[in-house]
Amino acid sequence: MIKETEGRAGIEGLKLNVNGHRAHYLKAGGGPPVVLVHGGASDSHDWFDTMTALAHRYTLYAPDLIGFGQSDRNEVGYYLSDFRDFMLDFINALQLEKPALVGHSFGARVCLDVAFQNHELARKLVLVDASGLGKVTRFGSALTTVFWALRKLFRRPQPFPRFLAKEGEDYDQVSIDELAGLTAPTLLVWKRHDPYLPLSIARRAEKLIPGARLEVLPGYGHAPHQQNSQAFNRLLLDFLDGG
Repeated sequence: MIKETEGRAGIEGLKLNVNGHRAHYLKAGGGPPVVLVHGGASDSHDWFDTMTALAHRYTLYAPDLIGFGQSDRNEVGYYLSDFRDFMLDFINALQLEKPALVGHSFGARVCLDVAFQNHELARKLVLVDASGLGKVTRFGSALTTVFWALRKLFRRPQPFPRFLAKEGEDYDQVSIDELAGLTAPTLLVWKRHDPYLPLSIARRAEKLIPGARLEVLPGYGHAPHQQNSQAFNRLLLDFLDGG
């Protein structure tokens, strides 16, 4: 394990070998483990505010998924199952016992796959404007294409790897049976006006996931943990602290 320094007090930047992958992650705080998984166009630094706010109660781990941030990236790309397996191996490598899993957007999709693979692993599950619960809007798809083209035009690196697909994997939609089979207490947090994944997706998921609770934060956007950070952190802390 290699220790680095990060720009904010109390947050460590670390490197870890995860089943042959050199992975970067952030760590802060003390207490029960919480794993924070970033979205599909970002990295672990998205969680700085949440880590700072919750470090007095929990030990926060925010990895860069393989292909993202400072973790290894290959040129071929990754299947959806590769991200799931990476997260399972990451949790195992750090010997985290019953962590809470918090995922944003694509990171929430990965958290869902982890929970489907091992129903007993997660103590609690938090899905933030989550992929995998319904298709991206046409407007959201257009936005993604525009941002990709602008980065290419200005010769800026894409923040994500190549996404590969194989039979049986669906990035947009998990099955109703899988959602109905979730056993971890689940919190859905959503922006009221999400340009990528409309609130109707979250309302449907709340009905399908046993005992799930939906909290809606005001305004337009796709990242309530950043755009409504204080309200989001209060919701998250209350949910994690609850029985």
